[in-house]
Order: sequence, then structure tokens, then C-alpha cells
Amino acid sequence: MRRSADFPRAAAPEAPPKAPKAKPARKPKARSSEKPRLAPQYRVLIHNDDVTPMDFVVTVLREIFRKGPFEATRIMLTAHVSGIALVAVLPLEEAELRVDQAHSLARTAHFPLTFSYEPAEA
Repeated sequence: MRRSADFPRAAAPEAPPKAPKAKPARKPKARSSEKPRLAPQYRVLIHNDDVTPMDFVVTVLREIFRKGPFEATRIMLTAHVSGIALVAVLPLEEAELRVDQAHSLARTAHFPLTFSYEPAEA
């Protein structure tokens, strides 16, 4: 019987040559005096009315403004008690879009639900 030391050893496979590491491209540093310009923010407000059902208002807040059930109910009750409530602070285009969507949904259901938007304080 032959021992393993008696068998010729197979040559180890050669590793493929490694490519030189590429240095990551450097990004130019932004000057500290240059601040990124953010889109101006607008406050979206809901106004109380005596016609629109509360559950419809909560549905609009949940579907259009992506509010949770408790937050939507809180916003609706704040508007009901004080006449107006803050819904969200959004960039102008998004505020316009969501107010238009909410008005469209309310008008389709024949309710006078009203939202407005105004510039947020800096």
C-alpha cells in the first residue's frame, strides 16, 4: 500500500492576475458659503364646514395626505372645534397637487370641503 507522500502532488492552480485598484473619482468640495437651495415650504390648511361628514374628511386626509387614522381624526377634530387646522407643510407643487386632488374628490362627492395653502414662516 502506498502512502500519500508517495503520490506526486498536483500543481496548485494559478490565481488570475489582479487588476490594479482604480481610485475613486474625487468630488469637488462644496464651498461652505454655498448652501443648497430648498424649495419654499407651504402650509396646507383644512377649513371647517357644517356639511361635509366627518368620516369623509378623515378619508380624504388618509388617502390624499397619507395621514394615519389617529392623526387624520385629530386634524379633523381640530378643524371642527377651531374652524381651521394644519394638515401638512409641503413644497408648493406638492401642496397645490394635493389640495386640487382633495377638492376634486370632495366635489365628486358633492361636498364643500375646503383646503388652502399659504407660505410657511421661515
